[in-house]
Amino acid sequence: MARAPRVLVFDSGVGGLSVLAALRARAPGCDFIFACDNAAFPYGTKAETELVERVDKVLHQLVRREQPDILVVACNTASTVALPRLRARIPNPVVGVVPAIKPAAALSATKVIGLLGTPGTVSRPYTRQLIADFAADCEVICLGSSRLVEIAELALRGTAPDIDELRAILTPLFTNPALDTLVLACTHFPLLAEALATAAPRPVHWVDSGDAIARRVLALLSGPADGPDRGFRALFTGAAGSDILHPALAVRGCTEVAILP
Repeated sequence: MARAPRVLVFDSGVGGLSVLAALRARAPGCDFIFACDNAAFPYGTKAETELVERVDKVLHQLVRREQPDILVVACNTASTVALPRLRARIPNPVVGVVPAIKPAAALSATKVIGLLGTPGTVSRPYTRQLIADFAADCEVICLGSSRLVEIAELALRGTAPDIDELRAILTPLFTNPALDTLVLACTHFPLLAEALATAAPRPVHWVDSGDAIARRVLALLSGPADGPDRGFRALFTGAAGSDILHPALAVRGCTEVAILP
């Protein structure tokens, strides 16, 4: 019997778990590996050259070790700068995360949308070009927050988000009363979806890339993706702090945790 397709989901922190959840919902029969480069966390504050070198090095190590059929770079920051190099050097299909600007622009009735990501993602030319290509008819209010990434990491370690702090972070996005759609342009942020909706001053559409990534991976798979959910294995590049995540990983279906040598 042929083995199940192996899909490696990579991020600098726990944000990739939001993408992994979407993948498992559509392709539960795959052999999933969640790889977290926590030794170099966070990516959002790093210079582009440093980031590309780091991502390239770690992913080549992971590909040699795990032999995945498909590699998912479940990090907006890494995807906006490292995908061309990865696709040129790794023979396997490499799927990246694109901020969901196009579907948000189509969904918005008022044509005023918010873009919430890391400082690096919202300021990079790649993101600006996406706005020009797919949201030229919209007003796009951009906000970069590294603190939200930290809050998401802490939430999976058992620290409940402070709704007042979230409300203060979101306030600049809601200065225009016409804003009706908000793009979560960091894979960490869907992990806070319920808390963010509570903190928002009014209901809006929240849009992320998880399901679009899952559909793309499903289209690329050559083996059967249905069947019972197999859970996933987790790999970390550093031991520090990873043990605190074990309960949250177990609840989400993690069957094994290992530290890369």
